[in-house]
Amino acid sequence: MADTEKVAASKSPDSEKDAVFGQRRVSVPEKVSKHGHDADEAMKAFTGDEGEPLLLDEATSKRLLKKIDLHLMPLLCIIYGLNYLDKTTLSYASVMGIRTDIGLTGDDYQWLGSMFYFAKYSSFCIIMWGAVLACMAGVNNYSGALAVRFFLGVFEAAVTPGFALFTSQAQWYTKSEQGTRIGIWFSFNGWAQIFGGLLAYGIAKGARLHGSAIAPWRMVFLATGLLTAAIGMLFLMFMPDNQLNARWLQPLDRKLAIERVRVNQQGIGNKHFKAYQLKEALLDPLTWAFAFYALAADIPNGGITNFFSQLIVSFGYTPEESLLYGTPGGVVEVVTLIVCGYLGDRYGNRLLISSSGLVIAILGMVLIVALPLSNNSGRLAGYYLTQASPTIFVALLSLIATNVAGYTKKTTVAAIYLIAYCVGNIIGMAPSLMWVKMVLTATLRTPDFPSKG
Repeated sequence: MADTEKVAASKSPDSEKDAVFGQRRVSVPEKVSKHGHDADEAMKAFTGDEGEPLLLDEATSKRLLKKIDLHLMPLLCIIYGLNYLDKTTLSYASVMGIRTDIGLTGDDYQWLGSMFYFAKYSSFCIIMWGAVLACMAGVNNYSGALAVRFFLGVFEAAVTPGFALFTSQAQWYTKSEQGTRIGIWFSFNGWAQIFGGLLAYGIAKGARLHGSAIAPWRMVFLATGLLTAAIGMLFLMFMPDNQLNARWLQPLDRKLAIERVRVNQQGIGNKHFKAYQLKEALLDPLTWAFAFYALAADIPNGGITNFFSQLIVSFGYTPEESLLYGTPGGVVEVVTLIVCGYLGDRYGNRLLISSSGLVIAILGMVLIVALPLSNNSGRLAGYYLTQASPTIFVALLSLIATNVAGYTKKTTVAAIYLIAYCVGNIIGMAPSLMWVKMVLTATLRTPDFPSKG
């Protein structure tokens, strides 16, 4: 055995272990060395190979990347898009009659929107989240709607942190590939806004022209909920945990898929809890810097996400028009996220490039606030520009995925980051509601769409 493979360890006076690698002695903290036997799935995959070399050329790596993208990205994108669509159906319903049909008064709508974020970190599964969303079509009062929104948050809890970890910790992609992929599946928030707006508009117009047995907003919840449950079945059937149980990879390709991400130096997922990593995460200043940004940046997001249909009504458009005119905002989000994700990976500076999205969003908010109330189209264009704001949020999420090593530390940092995101959204609901009420009063418009219970 070569000298570099020989390891000798002995107890040191300061409770650390001294390991000898060749001629170099390094000190390994005992809290780390006691996990030395705890191999991850990547190590287990190569057990019995007796050190046989595994050759991976560039052509094979590209072939595997294409196959991985083909099998993983469509489901990740669709599920994440549905995640956003299911959150924003309440915004569509707000101008389609839900307020009058279930008797929402005062701040009820505000709390109905924020209840989703209170339960964001207790997860079950995608299928149940779809089923719960469909149940929203059956509510008849505020308390029932509040309970459904709470459980919707419970069941959707793992989507964003889970997908970020899936893209990184399961180690399907190298660090240089992760930012682009996270940007792509996050951009399906925009695609969901386009699809949801067209769906709600079609249902609302059809109900107005031909009538309907149930209220249009109830049909929106039924359609999106049942679609989510159906896609959830596909997700459970076809999405593998890691390379080793991917049925669409041949045995040799499974090992090569692990080999191609060796450069990440993070393994492919050891899910055993490690207390020292939890401590590191809580004491790391960057953890709280991430959390502060998520909290501050998502205060306006809470209002825009839940009130954008009413916001468009306040610009002088009808409730039905607001459903259709909200869709271009999704296009802005898709373009900015994909472009910033790609350029960030290409030039190795995700934060600087993604900051352009914030500049665009600030410009949009200036247009909304500064233009005269009579300039409907200009203020609507300002709303569209605000949809570029998630670029930095996604860049930081990708940095957590790629730059934080250790499963326990990575999951802890991601959880704190997204808890701050939820708190920011909740805080943002109250001022946004007051602002929308003020503008609606000033323009003498109502956001309710005529409907039946």
